[in-house]
Amino acid sequence: MTAIALTIAGSDSSGGAGIQADLKTFAALEVYGASVITALTAQNTQGVKAVHMVPPDVVAAQMRAVAVDLDVGAVKIGMLGTAAIIAAVAKGLDDFARVPLVLDPVMVAASGDPLLDEDAVDALGQALIPRATLITPNLAEGAALLGEGIARSEAEMTAQARRLLALGAEAVLLKGGHGEGPEAVDILIDGDGEMRLAAPRVPTRNTHGTGCTLSAAIAAELAKGASLRQAVAAAKSYVTAAIGAADQLQIGKGRGPVHHFHAWWSKP
Repeated sequence: MTAIALTIAGSDSSGGAGIQADLKTFAALEVYGASVITALTAQNTQGVKAVHMVPPDVVAAQMRAVAVDLDVGAVKIGMLGTAAIIAAVAKGLDDFARVPLVLDPVMVAASGDPLLDEDAVDALGQALIPRATLITPNLAEGAALLGEGIARSEAEMTAQARRLLALGAEAVLLKGGHGEGPEAVDILIDGDGEMRLAAPRVPTRNTHGTGCTLSAAIAAELAKGASLRQAVAAAKSYVTAAIGAADQLQIGKGRGPVHHFHAWWSKP
């Protein structure tokens, strides 16, 4: 049986994040990727220039088309943008009731451009977080979901991750990639307790799409039958290697993408 993962997210015209990053990740991890596009963004390595939201009924129709035909093994959700789209996605998930769901609560692009309406944050917390197998906020997103300041230490990260778990998801992966120090540390809190995932921090500015890539990699591993902890650990390793190889690519004038196919393309 071919492993299939579905991404529900926005499109990145420069190919480094969003739907494009998710599909590249699925392919690199030998999983067939299906997609539901929630937004069209005009963006590149320097920032987001324009955003056009897909009508909620078209988002719902895409989800239904996939559900009635493909045997999806995991779902990843990224950029949703509006409360109306969140509602449409929440209803569409009824067709994927027994499928693991990885929710990346995309709120702001790495460039600082907003990607989620302020009035949609509550909708995200009420309609989707309680349905998630795993949520994967970065430090800023975790703080925003809790209405708190950004965690500045591992102890604060762990405390925030536990409070995020209380929002209803089965597990929380609070990502420390935007933090400081020689290691990039993520904290996983699930029903079995706490798991610390650390990797050397890579000195590169080419980190466009790291959050999308990590959540997509977790979904890909879940689609192949891995346990949650196995999926998170494998995804962390994959993303770390993709960041480490990012400078092999020469893409754009700003923050370039990670190298999704670092294990497949010939070295320069």
